[in-house]
Amino acid sequence: MLLLHEVHRVAGASEEAFEAAYRDRFIPALAQSEASRLLWFLRVAHGSGPAYTIITITGCRDAAAWGELAERVRVGDLAAWSAEVDTMRHAHEAKILTPVSWSPLQQIDFATVPTTGASHELSLFMEDTAWPFPGGLQAYLDKAGTLYADGTLGSQKKQGTGIIELEAAFQPVYGSHRTTEVILWQRVVNHKALLWMLGNDLPPTASAPGTWMHDALAVRDQWESRLLRSAEWSPLY
Repeated sequence: MLLLHEVHRVAGASEEAFEAAYRDRFIPALAQSEASRLLWFLRVAHGSGPAYTIITITGCRDAAAWGELAERVRVGDLAAWSAEVDTMRHAHEAKILTPVSWSPLQQIDFATVPTTGASHELSLFMEDTAWPFPGGLQAYLDKAGTLYADGTLGSQKKQGTGIIELEAAFQPVYGSHRTTEVILWQRVVNHKALLWMLGNDLPPTASAPGTWMHDALAVRDQWESRLLRSAEWSPLY
């Protein structure tokens, strides 16, 4: 499974039209094939980052499915749609991701992904993007899979004390983006605790030796978080 992760810097006046283009035209177009689906349509939560920033994640069953989608967008039935969407953006970045070996999410049954654009409850995700030290990708993956995913988040989930829960971890496909990058895809499960964390310093014990906040500095010291809110019609949420 491959995931096309796109960041759209949308023109403010075109936000509704951009959303409609994905909901009313892109989703039905992908439904014509069994190989690709729009999975998530999310906004950077208001007040937490650049305005009118939208994240879309499109799933492709394999490389052949991605090639088919790319050709549809380049010269096929989605070419006009793509050109129109491009007029609604100031900028656009894309990368192709695949799950890491310890990611809870490994495959998605595209046959179960909704294609109706039906309304549902909203969800909040914390997307952490980390850049391991040069040459240290595997060291980061090893430590993140054990100390962070299994240790920190795993223990918090068992105890019912977690703010977030790891749903997936991805890395860019070779040749499509920088290789030393890992994306942690986490669902916010305690909004009140998240608000407390945003307004307060963490206690010293949170960054003591043996914790992820401390020991991860041996494998990376650059990372960023985005709070993403699913659209009410996003196929997955």
